Amino acid sequence: MTEAIIIDGKTFSSNLRNKIAEDVKSLKKEQGIVPGLAVVLVGENPASQIYVRKKEEMTKAVGMHSVSHHVKADISQQALLDLIDTLNRDPVIHGILVQLPLPKHIDTPTILAAIDPAKDVDGFHIINAGLLAIGKPALVPCTPAGCMMLLKDTLGNLQGKSALVIGRSTIVGRPMAQLLLAADCTVTIAHRYTSNLEALCRQADIVVAAVGIPHFVKGTWIKPGAVIIDVGINRIPAQDPEAKAAGKTKIVGDVDFEEAAKVASAITPVPGGVGPMTIACLLNNTIQAARALSDSTAPS
Repeated sequence: MTEAIIIDGKTFSSNLRNKIAEDVKSLKKEQGIVPGLAVVLVGENPASQIYVRKKEEMTKAVGMHSVSHHVKADISQQALLDLIDTLNRDPVIHGILVQLPLPKHIDTPTILAAIDPAKDVDGFHIINAGLLAIGKPALVPCTPAGCMMLLKDTLGNLQGKSALVIGRSTIVGRPMAQLLLAADCTVTIAHRYTSNLEALCRQADIVVAAVGIPHFVKGTWIKPGAVIIDVGINRIPAQDPEAKAAGKTKIVGDVDFEEAAKVASAITPVPGGVGPMTIACLLNNTIQAARALSDSTAPS
């Protein structure tokens, strides 16, 4: 039996979406603005199609304007740039998301850089990354933003906590470290090649695992009472012999949940922890962008 508090991302994200829906109603009533989110999907990647469908459904569920552009995988880079330019100039669109990954013939950094930073609700534009790095207001990548919400809800004040981020991607690891620094944590960034990783884990009050390796972080590495945020989503063969023989799989995180939960004070499950927060934070970024764009165009 686990001893740690299970951090319920499903419930938190549901409450956040309810709040966003109320904020959308208020924005429409007070300023006549309906936040608009445009999603661009290139090609027929099955996983991307599922993610985009969920985003569309949740966008509409909170009362936002949802626009989807599903384009063929062989679209030219220039044609994709032209589409983004059109969305940048569209006044009813406040957020633009280009679903990744993109086909190999398209340069992803070029596409992300073409999105208006004020509409970059994924938080991937270099300007938003730079603003976050220097502690200025910015649109923050959705997964780290969701992790911070769960941490603050669990711990309250994070000031003075020792935090270890395992992972250095521009999507999760690096922005996560910047957010923790802004919350006055003492932050260490590590990765799969860090030589003293086990020792670093044992010193950390907060561990954020985003390395992409199933059960990479062992329960024996965890400092007693630490809070664990597991960002990993890994599909492995099912353990039950019958299910395994049938080729079935299950989803696990980057942390050995069963062992870590015996030591940690709180931990996110996989699934049901960080995952549900990502789309909710995308919607939160969209309403933030709508407010900011409205303020920037309002007469002085």
